[in-house]
Order: sequence, then C-alpha cells, then structure tokens
Amino acid sequence: MTPYRYVAYIDEAGDPGLNRVKPIDERGASEWLIVSAVVVSDENEAGCDDLVRSIAENFKNFQSNQLHFAKMNESKKVYACTKLAEFPCRIFIVASNKKNMKGWRNKFAELKSLDKNWFYCWLTRILLERVTNWVECHSVEKYGQSEKLKLNFSNRGGLSYSQMKTYFDWLRMKSSSNNLFLPLGDLSWSVMDRELVEIAPSHERGGLQLADIAASAFFKACDKFDTGACDPRFAKILKSRIASTHDDDGYRIYSGYGVKLMPSFKAANLLPEQKEIFEFFGYLRQWWDPKPSTPRADSPTSKC
Repeated sequence: MTPYRYVAYIDEAGDPGLNRVKPIDERGASEWLIVSAVVVSDENEAGCDDLVRSIAENFKNFQSNQLHFAKMNESKKVYACTKLAEFPCRIFIVASNKKNMKGWRNKFAELKSLDKNWFYCWLTRILLERVTNWVECHSVEKYGQSEKLKLNFSNRGGLSYSQMKTYFDWLRMKSSSNNLFLPLGDLSWSVMDRELVEIAPSHERGGLQLADIAASAFFKACDKFDTGACDPRFAKILKSRIASTHDDDGYRIYSGYGVKLMPSFKAANLLPEQKEIFEFFGYLRQWWDPKPSTPRADSPTSKC
C-alpha cells in the first residue's frame, strides 16, 4: 500500500433520498443528510479501535460489538461525545438540508454508475475539499511536504469501491480542465491516492464508529422529524475537535469549513431550533455565510 500519514473515516446520518423529503412530504426521506469525517494521524489509527472499546466497556449491559449513536440513551451520548472530544483527531461536517433538493436529478451525466449514489458522492466531494485542504496544510507545516491521506468509507447505502474510485478519477479529470460541476473549490490532490481508498462495514473499523458518533450528533442537533426534537448538546461537546481556519486577522472560523451547511444559512430556511447548532459554530446572521478569503488549517500543535 502507498505510505500515508493521515486517515479519514467517513460516515453519514440520514438518507440521500430526494424524491420525497420531509417536511414537504409527510412520509418522505429525512430532511437532512449529514456526512462526517474523523481525521487522525497514522500514529492514532489503532487508537480509534481502542477508544471504541473503551467507550463500550463503560456502558453497562452493552450487548453489541458496535457503537450506534442513535441507539444510545442520553447519558451514553454525552459520554461518547465527551470521549471523542478528548481524542486527537479533527472532525469535519457537511450538513445538507434537502428541502431545496427535492426531485433533483443526477447531474453527473457522464457517470451512469453513480445513478444511485450521486448525491452522497457530491456531498463527499464537498467534505473532502475541506479534509484534503486541512491535511495538506497540516502536513506541510508538520513534515515540510504534502503527505498522503487514506480514506475509509462506511459501506452503508450500497456504495461500492469501484464507484468511489470512478468518481475520484472523474473529479480529477474535471479539476485538471477547470470544469468542476459546482465552483465551490477543489480537492488538494497532492494528498490523494486512488489506491488509498477503502470501503468497509462500520463494525470492522473503530474510526467509522467514531464518524457515526459525529454525524449522528449533528443530525440530532438539527433534525426535528425523525428523532423527535432538535438537541444540539451532543454536537456542541465536539467543538474542541471541529476543524477550523483562520481569517487574515487570526479569527478562528468553523462555519463553512469544519461545519459546512448546504444550502447557505439564509437559503436553508431553517426553524429557530434548527438554527442553534449552526449559530453556535459561527453562522450568526441569516444573510452572512462566511467564506474566508485565505483559509489556513489549524496548527499541528493540536496533536492530530
């Protein structure tokens, strides 16, 4: 395998269905799809499994070999998020409010193999723009050069290894021709290697279970129709591990980077209780969707 210095574990909460979407449709798919990445250094890769075992061992009457945030009670959710917040990692969140995507069709006309998973792949691309930028900045500062990133995807949703590799090859081709589908940015290709892509069941990778905790904590923070009520407490616990940039004045920015809301804060037309978690991470005013002109990843001294 190609040598690597970083690992990103990627999972999701919610579902990618667009034909029928809550609350527009009473029996539609979830209003939100949250895609998360938990990024660790290669030195901490094995520590992900150790952390998951440690969390599970502290749960009385725990009968599963896998942590599922949605199945935890309130105290277990607090504990799991607290332990994740203490772990040397960086967390990235892309939160898609799907109301404006209802009925949207596959725009990747050249990639017929992605008919089922195109929306998930599209959100993953937005996620990896930020993850690869952070890894490139972090590795150049720490090691003096760009180091490689291994990607571990959860196999939930039927995503295949060949689909993801095809998608990345397609993105690289579009990137080289300056013809990306949406002009949101680009991946930092210096840290990418198509051989460093794995898709596995969550129970086989502790890091994927940590990514589930992150994605599900944010889903609980902004979801109103599938989990009963919005509760941002768990996602707020993770703040110390949410990735950030700094603007030219040194101000730390989470919104748009470590936490990315799609569409913009104003266009999403959120309920007051749904806004709280995004306001907490810097989406302060409806008309303001910060886009730092000179994003710089947080320092390696964060001990990722």
